[in-house]
Amino acid sequence: MGLFSFFTKEIAVDLGTANTLIVHNDQIVINEPSIIAINRKDNKLQAVGDEALRMQGRTHEDIKVIRPLKDGVIADFQAAELMLVEFLRKMNNRQKSLFPPSLKVVVCIPSGITEVEERAVRDSAEQAGARDVRLIYEPMAAAIGIGLDVLEPEGNIVVDIGGGTSEIAVISLGGIVQQTSIKIAGDEFNQDIMDYIRREHSMSIGERTAELVKIHVGAAMTDIENPPEPYEVHGRDLLTGIPKAIKITHQEIAEALDNSISQVEVAVMNALEKTPSELSADIYTAGIYLAGGGALLRGLDKRLHLKTKLQIHVAEEPLQAVARGTAVALKNFDRFPFLIK
Repeated sequence: MGLFSFFTKEIAVDLGTANTLIVHNDQIVINEPSIIAINRKDNKLQAVGDEALRMQGRTHEDIKVIRPLKDGVIADFQAAELMLVEFLRKMNNRQKSLFPPSLKVVVCIPSGITEVEERAVRDSAEQAGARDVRLIYEPMAAAIGIGLDVLEPEGNIVVDIGGGTSEIAVISLGGIVQQTSIKIAGDEFNQDIMDYIRREHSMSIGERTAELVKIHVGAAMTDIENPPEPYEVHGRDLLTGIPKAIKITHQEIAEALDNSISQVEVAVMNALEKTPSELSADIYTAGIYLAGGGALLRGLDKRLHLKTKLQIHVAEEPLQAVARGTAVALKNFDRFPFLIK
């Protein structure tokens, strides 16, 4: 795309349901939760990212914590705009910019997004100060970030399990041949964990605690290699109302997540069934590539292998694959002109 000018800054944005990543000059300059805190009295921004996440579930009535994105798309336009503006301000402060530069931005979007939702993403970026906004589909960005040559006439299947959606896409010749987008992903996994602990242990926990449980003992199968130690969870006893602590094992979380992961398996199988025969032959050789935070779930690769009988490859840095792929597409705009909408 040419040299970076003094007056223009080119950035790639992975505007995710759970986390927002911003890449500039091949460096991840922002990697924070997609969440903000607003003061209800004056409607001003109280905190954003990591600081706002620490407030989640701990605020009084004057502070409202908002997650602007839901199921991979913008649910609160104003909050999304405020969040983007603050992240861009943080980026400029860290890079010691004397004045806000003109921004050229590429934002990744779910493959199943509607035109209205697409417009909301574009408008939010423009309102945050971007002069030129382009979009790229998440599975394509993930494939590029993994290191696949998406321009070749060869079939590859990418499963990107994010916070709000799981994207399954068969890619060949720089385009998406077959895609499926389901609203079963990290947020749904957290809800499964909250429901399980409520049902089996009569204890109430919040979203943040459920996320920590998933990180420490999350698993897709009961039989995994190097199982983690049981994790102590703190919450409120539903019978007495008194705070209490329990130990949760990975076997319990595997049971809690079983139904949701089965739906991801069904989506993958449906995508494989609808794939043209020649590309199926390529996929048999290449296998399935996993990206997104869900790819870190213990035993998920083994479970998908048992279901599909195909090799499963987990991206080297699955949480960053989409952001890095978006940055590569931005940097090689002349080579990937048809990837950017």
